[in-house]
Amino acid sequence: MDRTQKAESVEWISGVFDKNAVVVVANTGLSVAEMSELRGELRKAGASIKVIKNRLAKIAIAGKPSEKIADLFKGPTAIAFSEDPVAAAKAVDAFAKKNDKLVILGGAMGAETLDQQGVKALASMPSREELLASIVQTIMSPASNLVSAVTAPGAQIAGILETLEKREAA
Repeated sequence: MDRTQKAESVEWISGVFDKNAVVVVANTGLSVAEMSELRGELRKAGASIKVIKNRLAKIAIAGKPSEKIADLFKGPTAIAFSEDPVAAAKAVDAFAKKNDKLVILGGAMGAETLDQQGVKALASMPSREELLASIVQTIMSPASNLVSAVTAPGAQIAGILETLEKREAA
C-alpha cells in the first residue's frame, strides 16, 4: 500500500466514524466464506463491514471523540457500521453468537465509547422500524377505541329497534 492509498484509507475510515451512528469493532479470524456470509447479513440489515489496518484506524480517529477506542485496534480487526444506531450491532452480535471466530471488542456511538457489553445492550434494543411500528400502534390505539365507542351506541339502538320490530310483527 503506497502513501496515497494510505491517505485515502485514513480519510475513508475517518468518514465512517463521522457519518455513521454506530461503529462496532470486532476481532475477526473468519475465512473468506464466513466473511462473505457476514457481509451478506450486514447488507440485509442496512450495515457494512470492512477489514482495516489498525495503524490507519488509529490515525483516522486521532483527535476525534471516538479516539478512546484506539486500544481496541489489535490483531485482525474489522469495523461494522450503519446509520441506524442498532443495525450493525444487531447483525454482528447475531453472527458472533453462531461463530466463535468473530469476537466483538467494543465500538463507538457518536462520542460514546461502547465496551463489549455496551454493544450487546445496543444489539438487544428494538430497531428503528420496530420503534416506528410501536409508535404508530400507540397513536392508532386511541383512535380505534374512539371509533368503537362512537359506533357502539348506534349498533345497540339498531339491535333494540330490530327486537321491537320482531315483537310487533309476531
